[in-house]
Amino acid sequence: MALRLNSTVVLPSHRIPFKHRTFRSPRVSMASTLHSISTDTGNTKKPYCPPREVHVQVTHSMSPQKIEIFKSLEGWAEDNVLVHLKPVEKCWQPQDFLPEPESDGFYEQVKELRERAKEIPDDYFVVLVGDMITEEALPTYQTMLNTLDGVRDETGASLTSWAIWTRAWTAEENRHGDLLNKYLYLSGRVDMKQIEKTIQYLIGSGMDPKTENNPYLGFIYTSFQERATFISHGNTARLAKDHGDLKLAQICGTIAADEKRHETAYTKIVEKLFEIDPDATVMSLADMMKKKISMPAHLMYDGKDDNLFDHFSAVAQRLGVYTAKDYADILEFLVGRWKIENMTGLSGEGRRAQEFVCGLPQRIRRLEERAQGRAKELSPVPFSWVFDRSIKI
Repeated sequence: MALRLNSTVVLPSHRIPFKHRTFRSPRVSMASTLHSISTDTGNTKKPYCPPREVHVQVTHSMSPQKIEIFKSLEGWAEDNVLVHLKPVEKCWQPQDFLPEPESDGFYEQVKELRERAKEIPDDYFVVLVGDMITEEALPTYQTMLNTLDGVRDETGASLTSWAIWTRAWTAEENRHGDLLNKYLYLSGRVDMKQIEKTIQYLIGSGMDPKTENNPYLGFIYTSFQERATFISHGNTARLAKDHGDLKLAQICGTIAADEKRHETAYTKIVEKLFEIDPDATVMSLADMMKKKISMPAHLMYDGKDDNLFDHFSAVAQRLGVYTAKDYADILEFLVGRWKIENMTGLSGEGRRAQEFVCGLPQRIRRLEERAQGRAKELSPVPFSWVFDRSIKI
């Protein structure tokens, strides 16, 4: 997964201890509020405190009867989902796109890469770094998938179709961060230590997409996010080509193709859920959209900028890498892909959910147009990733 922009996302805050309250099922806990900015006081030891989102958390919201549906779909998943994985021996690897360290021409190849990178502006590198950091938080995404009831990998090496998919999907995605990380390291254009700190903060912070351990919600979320990633990497490929770096364009385009294939698998799962349980599925889609799709990297932090994700997203919006329009377009695409407008036989609540999601893309666009009309030009913001140079947002 890569950049995902949502102007309504909750901004990062430093973590303070949780206070848990247990209610009737489903279980709910409330995170504490506020955040304090720690300051250096010589050798004073500071607690580990990555950013923390503040909201009510709902867990295990799916009934045992619904869990059984996913267990009954294991054979279907083997035939229809696992086919979207590629054998390792047929997969590209990061080294296919990078200078060959064993060759006599390695240093010359690195020099050529760095020469091409010199022509690319800082704001592009901010977006590319943000994409890479998001990809490098892959342990968080595998963890999230393994919270989903009925489809999780119970042992770490389970042979169920759902578990095999999760592990193999993770393995394929792992190449994305590796490739972008190595490219950026060799480019010499970015502050790798600050980037590495940001990755550590992000993985330590985790994410809460509000999927409630519920695979109806979880697979809707991943369908949306994989398409967002496909769009984002596709646009970074286009911009790299515009800046004259065809090798970088190939790198970003290749990653985008992976994301498109993964999108196909996740949307196929949700399509099957619409077929066998349309009422619950359309209500789950409405639920996710009412809560808004929280972006995997929204707790991004570099130790300096408390609003780093917001600033990164603003640069991506300005460059056209991922925009509020894309958010609406993705929902419209999924509504059409799953033929939601044509669904019949729904309950009253299901029909209301159907009406909500079908009308939502246009409402999002209208709100965005109004927001753009009221938008004020902001002062440039320094990004530690590019040695604290200021970038227009």
